[in-house]
Amino acid sequence: MTEFSGNASVSGRCFSWLSAAFIVAASLLIGPTHLIAQEQTAQPPAQLQDSPLNRFGRQAGEAQPLPLPLDEVRIFTEALEAIRNAYVEDIDDKTLLSFAIKGMLAGLDPHSAYLSAEDFDSLTESTQGEFGGLGIEVGEENGYIKVITPIDGTPAQRAGILSGDLIVEINGRPLRELQVNDAVELMRGAVGTSIDLTIIREGDPEPYEFTLVREIIAVASVRHSTEAPGFGYIRIAQFKVNTGAELLKSLQALQAENDGLKGLILDLRNNPGGILQASVDVVDAFLSSGKIVYTQGRFDESEFDYYATPTDPSQGVPLVVLINNGSASAAEIVAGALQDHGRAVIMGTRSFGKGSVQTVLPLTNERAIKLTTALYFTPDGISIQAQGIQPDIIVDEAYVTRQTSRRGAYTEADLEGHLRNGSGAEELLPTVVAEQVVVSDYQLNEALTLLKGWNIMETGRNRMTSDSRTADNQQ
Repeated sequence: MTEFSGNASVSGRCFSWLSAAFIVAASLLIGPTHLIAQEQTAQPPAQLQDSPLNRFGRQAGEAQPLPLPLDEVRIFTEALEAIRNAYVEDIDDKTLLSFAIKGMLAGLDPHSAYLSAEDFDSLTESTQGEFGGLGIEVGEENGYIKVITPIDGTPAQRAGILSGDLIVEINGRPLRELQVNDAVELMRGAVGTSIDLTIIREGDPEPYEFTLVREIIAVASVRHSTEAPGFGYIRIAQFKVNTGAELLKSLQALQAENDGLKGLILDLRNNPGGILQASVDVVDAFLSSGKIVYTQGRFDESEFDYYATPTDPSQGVPLVVLINNGSASAAEIVAGALQDHGRAVIMGTRSFGKGSVQTVLPLTNERAIKLTTALYFTPDGISIQAQGIQPDIIVDEAYVTRQTSRRGAYTEADLEGHLRNGSGAEELLPTVVAEQVVVSDYQLNEALTLLKGWNIMETGRNRMTSDSRTADNQQ
C-alpha cells in the first residue's frame, strides 16, 4: 500500500537519535519497492548510539528499555527449538529468525514490514526516481494481492489493469495468503523480461490474463494542459522530491498561455502518494496562511506541524480537485487541506484512506524494519486513516453519450404559421440526424463544467457590482 513520510528535519527538529535512518515516502510497486525519497540523518549523540529497536522500545523519559515478557520469550524459544528439531527439512536459524521478524511486523498493520538485504538495496535504487518493474502499486486484501493503482504511462496502465483488480496468480503460481512483500519479490525481474498475471475483477465472472514486459519505470510527476480557453488542467501522478517545483512551473506556464486563468483542475486520481514535504509544497502553492497538515505519534520526534507561507502562486484561481479510491496518502493530504480551508471543491469518489507515516529503521548495513510511527491529520484535526476524503461533490467514473438532437424533438420554429421573431436573426431549425459523442473522462468534464459555471457567476456578480457603483456615481 502507499506510504508517505515527512522530511527528517522540520522546524529545527530532526531525528538525531536515529542513526542512518531513512524517512520513507514509498509505494509498493511491482518491481522493486518504489521509493520517492530517502534522507539520512546525522549520527546520534554517543549516549544514544544503541539499537534502534531498543530506542523505540522505551517510553518517553525512560532511561532503560522496557522489560521483556519472559513467559512469551520462553514460548518463542521453545517453538523455535521444536521447528529446528522436528520440521520435515533442515532449516537454518538465520532463516527461521527472519521468518519470525517478518511475521511479527506483518501482524501489526499492512504497512510495517521487514526489509531483507535485497529490499534494502532496492530502497536506494528507487530513490533516484527510476526503477524496473510493471508500474503497479499493490496492497493486501482478504489474503489476495490487490491493485491500488496502476501508475500513469507504465506497462500495467497501458495493458488495462485497473484499480481494485485482484492478482491471483503470477506465472501460474497462486498468491492466496502470500505476503505483499513476497508477491512484489515474485514480480520483480530484469528489464525486458515478461511476466504473466492472472487477475479477477469485480463483476466479471472470468479472470483476465495479462502478459507484461518489465520496463524501467520513470514516473512523470506533473503534467499540464489547457482544457478550454482560460481553464487549465494539472495532473500530479505521484509526489516526488521536486513535485512542488514542477507544479509552480506548470502554474506559470498555464497563466502565460491563457493570459491568466479563470479556473484550474488539479487531478489527483490514482495518485498513490509519495513524500510528505512534496504534498505540503503543493498545498502551499494554493494557500497563503494556515496549517496544512500535522502528524502525531508516541514520540515527540514523530510529531510535526506544517504551515503555508504568505505567498500565493495560484493567484486565488478557482480550483477543483479530482480524487478517487486510488488517491492515497500524500494525495489525501492535499485534498484534505484544500477542503478544510475551503480553497477548492473536491470532486470524484472517496479516497483510499491511508493516513499513517512509516519510518525505516536500519538494523544492520543491509537489513531494516519499516515501522508505522505516526498518523497524520488534516488542518481541522480529521484523521484520514481508514476513512479517506469524502468529496464535496460525488461524481462516479462513467462514460456518457451526448446527442446534439433527436428525432421527434419539436420547437416553436417547427409549428406551421409561427410568428417571426422580428430581430432579423436566422431561425434555428432542428436537424433530424443524431450525432453521438462519447465523453471519455466524465469526471474531468464535470469539473470543467463546474469551473465554467463558477466563472459565469463570478462575472455576473462583478458586473452587478460595477453597474451598482455606476448608478451611485450618477445620483
